[in-house]
Amino acid sequence: MTQTTATAFDNQKYLDTQKASILKRVSSGEGRVYLEFGGKLMGDFHAARVLPGYDPDVKLRLLQSLAPEADIIVCIHAEDIERKRIRADFGITYDTAALKLINDLHAVGVEVTAVVITRFTGQPTALEFKKRLERHGLAV
Repeated sequence: MTQTTATAFDNQKYLDTQKASILKRVSSGEGRVYLEFGGKLMGDFHAARVLPGYDPDVKLRLLQSLAPEADIIVCIHAEDIERKRIRADFGITYDTAALKLINDLHAVGVEVTAVVITRFTGQPTALEFKKRLERHGLAV
């Protein structure tokens, strides 16, 4: 007996539906549209394990299709920088992960416009990170 694996996730339908919905909001004339991408933008192998057929880079593909008309902004919490919080999945600090994401996006043709350091109240390590980003030509 041959066993078939059902595909639970249709990547093309996701891309088509999401892009159409986003472009509809953009063209509505209601001003700027802000999107937040939850989870990983690239290499989301957890989602791929739980959703048969899910492309671990489908969110990246969506972002690539929108990037020519979009400003890409990476956000990072100031306290995560200050506390040197470690991402459990990569074993690196959040500020290093932000730099890695910016470099990875650049490598696939998606340019980050700016970085926002959220809940900033003058944390010294966050200030150092800001200066580091600015030396690389990023608006912070």
